Amino acid sequence: MSRVYNFSAGPAVLPEEVLKEAAQEMLDYKGSGMSVMEMSHRSKVYDTIIKEAEADLRELMNIPDNYKVLFLQGGASLQFAMIPMNLMKNRKAAYIVTGQWAKKAYQEAKIYGDAVEVASSADETFSYIPDCSDLPIPEDADYVYICENNTIYGTKFKTLPNTKGHTLVADVSSCFLSEPVDVSKYGVIYGGVQKNIGPAGVVIVIIREDLITEDTLPGTPTMLKYKIHADAQSLYNTPPAYGIYICGKVFKWIKKMGGLSAMKAHNEKKAEILYDFLDESKLFKGTVRKEDRSLMNVPFVTGSEEMDAKFVKEAKEAGFENLKGHRSVGGMRASIYNAMPIEGVEKLVAFMREFEKNNG
Repeated sequence: MSRVYNFSAGPAVLPEEVLKEAAQEMLDYKGSGMSVMEMSHRSKVYDTIIKEAEADLRELMNIPDNYKVLFLQGGASLQFAMIPMNLMKNRKAAYIVTGQWAKKAYQEAKIYGDAVEVASSADETFSYIPDCSDLPIPEDADYVYICENNTIYGTKFKTLPNTKGHTLVADVSSCFLSEPVDVSKYGVIYGGVQKNIGPAGVVIVIIREDLITEDTLPGTPTMLKYKIHADAQSLYNTPPAYGIYICGKVFKWIKKMGGLSAMKAHNEKKAEILYDFLDESKLFKGTVRKEDRSLMNVPFVTGSEEMDAKFVKEAKEAGFENLKGHRSVGGMRASIYNAMPIEGVEKLVAFMREFEKNNG
């Protein structure tokens, strides 16, 4: 069977050449006589894999020397607790709630201290990014938290919030490595890798060294202390070894493709094809305010639940998988991450045109 066009929001499409390379190395990684799945994380061979992955990521993102790169487990959702446990020294933090994941992070932080919602777009079903130029951030807030790209709702911060000198913490799970980024603007920038970088099971945390201290909230488990993982170079316990190996291959693929500015151009081109069609369509319409649209996740609707269901069903039959919107919002969503080829988006738009003609 030929491969489908996979528009899943995560776990998501991976570059075909990465999958082929991994398949070739499945039984024997570079003459070691075993799979990366089977080797000790303490071995020399694996040490090279994880160190090379970190070096490539540092190069791609131009990560300053005073930031640590941690390959951890528990996905982005575990970071919702780890961040306050490690950073909430004054027991106060400001949260900008622009979608379900930011809301979950905010609710989790309330367990550990005074989490304050300083802006939200819940009033219009998270279909826009609020103005964050002059927020009521408490002076003693330990950090300001955002989810930079909202996977479910298809919005993206095009301008980072004015944190008024406070540390910025950002969940970038669904826009990780999709465009160049100035890491120095963040205290912590983290994301689950299962959207743009690798298989589920790894979260990458890039954290400024001065934020890594022994001083965590009382009762913080050893495994949830950044310092433990930073001191052990992500090898305190057995890491998600195979997932990190695939991430390393994806970093090399992005480098080969021309790095993050080339990725941004590639992603803008894909998004433009789809958004241009949605803007002219009589049947389909995008659900996000134009200036806040994500390059990665594109939600759209027909206005009729029956028609939406018909579209998703016929699209699946035509080889376009995972176009159903998140259960909390309905409609459709096309996630067009780095590894989605331009032809996948072109073919989707051609299919949508045909569908509109037959159902107009």
